[in-house]
Amino acid sequence: MATNLPYDELLARLTRETLELVDSGVNTPIVVIDGRAGSGKSTLAASLQNALFLQGESLPRLIHMEDLYEGWDGLAQGADYLQRVVLMPLLAAKTSSWQEYNWETNNRERWREFSGGTPLIIEGCGSINRYTASIANLTVWLDVPEETRRARWVERDGHAFDAYFDSWAAQELDFIAREKSPEWAVYGLASPAV
Repeated sequence: MATNLPYDELLARLTRETLELVDSGVNTPIVVIDGRAGSGKSTLAASLQNALFLQGESLPRLIHMEDLYEGWDGLAQGADYLQRVVLMPLLAAKTSSWQEYNWETNNRERWREFSGGTPLIIEGCGSINRYTASIANLTVWLDVPEETRRARWVERDGHAFDAYFDSWAAQELDFIAREKSPEWAVYGLASPAV
C-alpha cells in the first residue's frame, strides 16, 4: 500500500530519495509516476526533474508515455514499447534508442537515445506495471477523482478530445486490472492539489 503524502512533501521526499540513490552509487535511479489521465503526472514529473536538477549534478532524463503510445488505442502497446525498447537495453548497460510517436502524422518519427548516468523519470498511464515495478527505485501512483481529471483533460486538450476520454479511460481500467498498477506504488498523493 502506498504512503500518501501532500504534494510538497511527496516532491521533497522523491527528490531526497533520488539524490540519496545517486550518492549511494546507483548510476541511473528510475522513478516511475503513474495514474489515470489528468491526475497530475506530468506536472509532478516536471517538478521533480527541476528539483533534481537544482540540487543534483545533471539534468535527469524525463520520458513521457504519450511519446511512446501509438495513438488513442495504444496504452498497452506503449507500456510494452517502454519495456522492450527503452528499459531492457538500458538495464543491459546498452544505449536505448527509440522513436517518439507523432500524433499528427500517426507515425513514429523523432529518434531519442539514453545511456543512463543520470536519474530517469518516466511518467504516464501504463508506466507502472509488473515489469517496471521490479526495476524501478521509486514508484508513485496519483489517484484523483474523475471529475477533477476530466476537467483537467478538457483544460489541457480542449473539447475536441472529449470523445477520447471514455475510450482512454476504458484502456486504463483494463491495464490497471491486469497489471495492478496502484498496488506497486511506494508513494501516492494525499490530495489532488497538483
